[in-house]
Amino acid sequence: MTDYDGTGVRCMMLRGGTSRGLFFEPGDLPADPAERDDLLLRLMGTPDPRQIDGLGGSTSLTSKVAIVSRSATAVADIDYLFLQLGVDRPTVSTQQNCGNILAGVGPFAVERGLFPAGAEETSVRIRMVNSDSVAVATFATPDGRVEYRGDTMISGVPGGAAPVVLAFAGTEGSATGSLLPTGRVRDRIDGVEATCVDNGMPVVLAMAESFGLTGHETHERLAADQPLLGQIDEFRRSAGRLMGLGDPAGSVPKTVLLAPPRDGGRVSTRSFIPVQPHTSIGVLAAISTVTGMLLPGAVGHELTRGWPADRSQVDVEHPTGHLLVDVIVDGDADPPRVVRSGVVRTARKLFDGIAFPRG
Repeated sequence: MTDYDGTGVRCMMLRGGTSRGLFFEPGDLPADPAERDDLLLRLMGTPDPRQIDGLGGSTSLTSKVAIVSRSATAVADIDYLFLQLGVDRPTVSTQQNCGNILAGVGPFAVERGLFPAGAEETSVRIRMVNSDSVAVATFATPDGRVEYRGDTMISGVPGGAAPVVLAFAGTEGSATGSLLPTGRVRDRIDGVEATCVDNGMPVVLAMAESFGLTGHETHERLAADQPLLGQIDEFRRSAGRLMGLGDPAGSVPKTVLLAPPRDGGRVSTRSFIPVQPHTSIGVLAAISTVTGMLLPGAVGHELTRGWPADRSQVDVEHPTGHLLVDVIVDGDADPPRVVRSGVVRTARKLFDGIAFPRG
């Protein structure tokens, strides 16, 4: 058990996908959730826009925590609780999953001896505690050691790394209990046509043009438009109430604006987390987005008309590149049913040692 009087906490930092987070075993943190959250905020350097006195990186993408343990269930090998920490506000949320940080969970479990490595590759069944759904992570472990080096490139991360293949099951209704939380494939929210969908991440979809945008704006252009961000916040709060998410000030739903592609992909996206624009798009947000678009009558469904019928992989454009997701939906079922969803990410261990919280 770790001493919490300032002597330090055992911690590993990994990049997972386009996010970065602190990874812990439960025994390295206080058992009481309030004490745990206070410690994590002090480790991260929150609240402070720069997080200068902690391990955060001044953005929500680098203010994340994974708590990883052997699973308490028979359906998984590992349990993974995700915590999203605020940057300039002292908030800790368990409302959502994170598919990027998920990419680091399997390697961390092997590194800590929580799961045995295979001779060449390892597949780990991971229960995402936030939604009680399961993902399978498969990654290289030559000679029984995690291999982080490789040639797989993902947008938003410089250089290559070894691939981590993530396959999801049972992610419908991760936070809301239903793939279509409002019971409808299309709603009108604050005068805007929208589709609310939850396949691993509660998301509200709208066309970019509904907000006077092309859908190809830079991250900097969106971040500087305070009236737009205020409108996005009101829109997603209204959507959250319709989706049964309770406190609309929370971190979900995410807003994703859609537009025709212009860089060889299938759709152009601009997402918000939950109000500030994302430099890319979250893994599970992208999966939920494509899931919604595939449903007849949904916002953005018209953009799918040229998509190959014999391919399930969809290239999603975002401000810094592309994200390839794999989604099959049975839209004829009542209610619609997700057959398969997955993505390829990478991960890298950045440090393993003792982290010291702010006093």
